[in-house]
Amino acid sequence: MPDISTNTDWLRQEFNVTKAKARGEYGEMFYIKDDVEYVDNIGNRASDGLQLIVRQDLIDGMVPVAEVDTARLDLSYGTFRASMKLTTIPGTCAAFFWYFNDTQEIDMEFLSKDFDHSKKAYPVNLVLQSRAAAAHGYDASQTDNFMQANLPFDPTADFHEYRIDYSPSEILFYADRVLLAKMNGSNVPSPNSHGHLILSHWSNGNPKWSGGPPKEEAPLVIRYIKAYFNSTDPKRAQDWDGRCKNAKAETSVCKIPVVTRENQTAKDWFFSDYSDMSKNQTVYEITSGARTLEAMSRWIMIVVGLLMIGLVGGF
Repeated sequence: MPDISTNTDWLRQEFNVTKAKARGEYGEMFYIKDDVEYVDNIGNRASDGLQLIVRQDLIDGMVPVAEVDTARLDLSYGTFRASMKLTTIPGTCAAFFWYFNDTQEIDMEFLSKDFDHSKKAYPVNLVLQSRAAAAHGYDASQTDNFMQANLPFDPTADFHEYRIDYSPSEILFYADRVLLAKMNGSNVPSPNSHGHLILSHWSNGNPKWSGGPPKEEAPLVIRYIKAYFNSTDPKRAQDWDGRCKNAKAETSVCKIPVVTRENQTAKDWFFSDYSDMSKNQTVYEITSGARTLEAMSRWIMIVVGLLMIGLVGGF
């Protein structure tokens, strides 16, 4: 895709957040710098992907930051997976999350200032934003819906798959198929919550969270996003009810390939590259510039990015 602005599956965000609302030392300026792809001129795939860049120079008291959101707002229960390479530069927060509103939000957040290579300490903050968190000024660490886990690898050295499984009874968090944490209870978002996915990379100078701003440009690189989910859209639910007469039939469900240390081929495997994986499969295109979106029964996969050519063009 030569121009990422033609992708209608994902929306690049452009807005400002004041210092007061950001609850930091500085405001945040979500802005778009470039629209084009980047291809490493020596064929180095290590940097391939969509780059969300936090920049060091303030603009009108705000830190230049970046975010992309799914255009679709009908994401309910599902499994959401992102392959990312985190920045080595201290002073940013990289976030991969499902969002309905400020009290129904499922987060994986990575603070680059907390990475300690000498101790092999690479924490990830796992968060359910809830009404309890709102009562504490949206500080989920003061509730039962906050956990910090240590990643079993250096997240800045290579791409790794981060995953959120959202079901009616619990939330599961994974990194490269390793279960990091479980959360359940009344704060699990309701089935009527029609959310969307967000990937953001930001800093506001808050020493208790993002720190920063970074002393130099700090890129978060995203190789792919795969999302399989139940849709809250009534028309999609009606279509599924009419199409899937026997959910227990052998051909009704397709197994989702899982990336493992022994099997890395699954990271380059997408349902949208194949047809007739299931008799219930629906394939449709909503953009001329992006990959197709594809439905497996009521489960949908969204794919962003090209694996051989990165969508960089610093946001």
